Amino acid sequence: MKTFQGRALTGGAWKGEAIVSRQGVNTLATFQKSALMKAKEVVAADQNNPDLYGKVITGKALCLPQTIGSTTGGLVIQTGCYMKAHPAVFLFSEHIDSLAASGIVLARVWENSDVIAVDQLGQDFLDAVKTGDTVEVQDDGTVTIG
Repeated sequence: MKTFQGRALTGGAWKGEAIVSRQGVNTLATFQKSALMKAKEVVAADQNNPDLYGKVITGKALCLPQTIGSTTGGLVIQTGCYMKAHPAVFLFSEHIDSLAASGIVLARVWENSDVIAVDQLGQDFLDAVKTGDTVEVQDDGTVTIG
């Protein structure tokens, strides 16, 4: 088991499966197709992200460096939370970017979403975690891979 300390942005305790992107996640490209279809779960549709493409991200811990893309990124995350089709947890190796932060905070405030976000986990975290690993998140931003 490996433990990492990050900064809890939207707290919560959670345990479940990780899905990992080694590159920035384009939220619009990833979520758009599922959102337009009003799907119950998001199947990542970004063909430029081989780590996520074609995989279900709903209810998982999305481990990533940051989100990338257009200014719609925050709205896309909020919409995924509104639809209850979002990742349960966003685990950022770097500082959270402003677009992801806005979407996660708006989802918590406006949608009463239980989405959890932790940032500043470090590159060592992103190097250690693998898709399919079980991760446990604590209220204080502690993340254990085990």
